[in-house]
Amino acid sequence: MGRPSHVLLSREIIARAALELLREQGPEALRMRTLAQRLGVRGASLYHHVASKDDLLDAASELINEEIDLSPLGDPQWREGVAAYARGYRQVYLRHWNVIPLVARRRVEADKALRGYDTLLATLTRAGCAPAKAAEVAAVIDYLVLGSALETFAAGFARSPGDYRPSYPSLADSLEGASDVGAGLVALDDRSFELGLALLLDGLAAQLRS
Repeated sequence: MGRPSHVLLSREIIARAALELLREQGPEALRMRTLAQRLGVRGASLYHHVASKDDLLDAASELINEEIDLSPLGDPQWREGVAAYARGYRQVYLRHWNVIPLVARRRVEADKALRGYDTLLATLTRAGCAPAKAAEVAAVIDYLVLGSALETFAAGFARSPGDYRPSYPSLADSLEGASDVGAGLVALDDRSFELGLALLLDGLAAQLRS
């Protein structure tokens, strides 16, 4: 059987190509014309599968949400389950950090995303949170995960720690101290995420006990 004379397209194929383009070139590169060229088709062909750039972003978000593992939220130990879920959630967005500026303020419409929030909120409610408190905690987890995936604190300081002295002595001391811990400055972002997550969950656990 001969090969088809045209490129086969689908909503998923287009969305995956968009994610690849974002990873390689950043949000500014995401244009329908550029995406069509990448796929080797005419721009009009894309619109048979995605109605607009907004619809394309929805499709890309759906694929990302499919990568987030919700199973840890079934752990009977709610703290361990939420922590494992948050770590997995962060790892997904570390792979797709270029997408965060485009989707962070969008409406949540995809079924998997809505199911994810529903599952997280159900876990927090079972742990003893009132519904309003559960919503606040879920929002804080979003801020912590997406913020830490988008920003790198450590990479912002390109000089060696000692070079910040004497003008910024506290900064120099802190960066030198961080360099001596574990894997050093390279792992500072990961350690900081873990610190923020522990503070959040420890604080919540203390509130629930009281």
